[in-house]
Amino acid sequence: MTIARVISGRSGEIWSCRADQTVAEAVDVLAARRIGALPVSDQGVQVAGIFSERDVLYCVKAHGAAALQMLVRDVMTAPAVTISPQTPVLEALGLMTRRRIRHLPVVEGDRMVGFVSIGDLVKHRLDAVQAEAEAMRAYIQTA
Repeated sequence: MTIARVISGRSGEIWSCRADQTVAEAVDVLAARRIGALPVSDQGVQVAGIFSERDVLYCVKAHGAAALQMLVRDVMTAPAVTISPQTPVLEALGLMTRRRIRHLPVVEGDRMVGFVSIGDLVKHRLDAVQAEAEAMRAYIQTA
């Protein structure tokens, strides 16, 4: 099972921010959308980095209230770790575990086509396991 299957059928916008926005502006998007991270674009580069709740926390710890006036480019995690739509779900989960990250931009060529969280992938995997279990139960009942 690939990431393409996980992101297929999604119709919602991929929320993002620009590297030249302030941390306060990016935090507003995180809070308003109730999400944990945003892909960051910078001067034509669609995924220059990731701005996450962790970045906010580390920045506030280091700079106090002044952190909110800093630019996203100065606090984001870069370069972004990305995957392709052809990446297997289990490979993406392994990458997230090894790198201790919770979000991955899905990139095809030079274009971001999706953004997945570890929660998205775990849910997709659990749904697949549940479907397999249901199929096995149905097979056993008819045998």
